[in-house]
Amino acid sequence: MRITLGAPRFQLTYQLRHVVRELAPRREYFSKPLPEFTSVYRADLDRLGAAWVAARLQEIAEVEKEHRLVLLCFEDLTDPAQWCHRRIFARWWKDVTGDEVRELGPLADRYEQGTLM
Repeated sequence: MRITLGAPRFQLTYQLRHVVRELAPRREYFSKPLPEFTSVYRADLDRLGAAWVAARLQEIAEVEKEHRLVLLCFEDLTDPAQWCHRRIFARWWKDVTGDEVRELGPLADRYEQGTLM
């Protein structure tokens, strides 16, 4: 599922079936330095709350009949100069729930099944 304001600027090889815009940072945050971006984005997540996020993701899991969900943004994290709000979300989720959100893709050594809820 996409957790970004806009769609990717490149062709995907898969269909994005869901968007959770509430987990996307506000457009004006992107002009802020990373520490300030992190602070205001985490404040937004705190206002939503882990229970709301879990319920929203559970709704999607039930619709899809699939408990393995992937939160997507479209930054190239193989570039050390890049960062993404998805990893900030993952740190926030771990801080508030104790559950880890694993990174998949070229940064992960191997796939491990995990759960978000």
